[in-house]
Parts: sequence; structure tokens; C-alpha cells
Amino acid sequence: MPLGAFKAALMGTAGVSTGDVVLLSSQTASGDSAITFNSGITSTYGEYIFKFYNINPATDGENFTFQTSTDGGSSYGMTATTTFFRSRHKEDNSLASLNYRSGEDQAQATSFIKLTLAVGNGADESLAGELHLFNPSSTTYVKHFYSRINFYEIANSPMDAFVGGYINSTSDIDAVQFKMTSGNFDGTIKMWGVK
Repeated sequence: MPLGAFKAALMGTAGVSTGDVVLLSSQTASGDSAITFNSGITSTYGEYIFKFYNINPATDGENFTFQTSTDGGSSYGMTATTTFFRSRHKEDNSLASLNYRSGEDQAQATSFIKLTLAVGNGADESLAGELHLFNPSSTTYVKHFYSRINFYEIANSPMDAFVGGYINSTSDIDAVQFKMTSGNFDGTIKMWGVK
């Protein structure tokens, strides 16, 4: 289903025609260990946007992560280099900060890529945000991505995490998986294609 021009602008894709931003897939987890998108990632779209809605982990203090695959999701662990910085402000105003988190980034590593830190698992705690993945079907260039996610952290503070980097491969990426570092989660993830 294509977006209207107003919704396209809200998604950060202003300037594209209304038929160029299309909802490709929507999946809802209910106590699941992972959500995998292993169809619909093709050369038809130059950008894929994954939107996260009320992702609530079963285990307190876990991180929301993702990885990519070139074999339809049979295996994950592509080499990536990433950056991670965050802003936070505790509810009691005892701490407010903006800092780079060198311990959360990756330097040519193959593990799942952290998009958050220590998400709370309370009934009113969750995360919401988005991940942009560019030209995953390219067989010429590495695959750039960035994300911005706001979440309620276990130390009673809202946190805004900014992660960016690239998958260091010229192979065709055809699957993306999202999961917590441990345990199951609830919530919805939607995948949009941008021509």
C-alpha cells in the first residue's frame, strides 16, 4: 500500500512521489524470540525502512539488536562496523547526558548489532523507532544503515539511541532479523520500501 505525500514526508522521505513508499510487510511478536524479514528485500527498492512499535522485552535490561543475511535467513553474522551514541535524562533529574558509547559499537565484527541499551521490561516500558537500510541488493557497494530508537531504560530514564554504520559486504542482502540479546519480546515491526 503506497503512502500519501503527507505520510511520506512524516517518514523522512519528502520529495518522493506518493507511490514510491510502500508498506511491504508487518509482523507482530507475542512472546517470540525474533522477527525475521526474509522475503520482499529485492532490488525494487533502494531503501528499506523498518519501524518498531511498542517492543517490550520479556527479560529486563536486554538490548534490541539486528543482523543481516545473504542466504534467505539460513545464517546471520555479516561483518559490520558501527557507531553508537545516546542521550538520556533520568526521571528524578539526577542525570542528563549525551555521549558516545565506544563499548557498544562494532569494528569489523559479526555479532548482532546493538540498537539500544538495557530496555526495561515493565508493563509500561518499551521501545519505538526506526532503522533505515540502503541498497541491500547492491553487489557493488557495502550496505549503509542508521537507526534512531527511543526507549525506557531500566534505570528509569528515557533514552534516545543513535546507531549507524555499514555491513561490509558487496553480496546481496535478502533477509534481516531483529531480536533481544536474550529472551523473548512483544511488539510490531513494519517494513517499508522506498524507490
